[in-house]
Amino acid sequence: MTSASKTDNLDLATSAREMADREPAGSLSHAAATSVAITCATTRNIAEARAVLQGVTPPDVREAALSLFTRLSAGAA
Repeated sequence: MTSASKTDNLDLATSAREMADREPAGSLSHAAATSVAITCATTRNIAEARAVLQGVTPPDVREAALSLFTRLSAGAA
């Protein structure tokens, strides 16, 4: 079951990275997608990723990242 969660996180990381690549550098959406991509690539499961994203700063990037993460992870839970 652990490997399935890892795959889910890697899939989320890939999706977020693709989104970040389409956004203008320096934009809020780019920062949020990049935060989600890095977090998902370096955490073991969705719960851990969500917890790590709670610590993202500044607050506007955190809110955008959590919103994006919620949308992306809705199908992976």
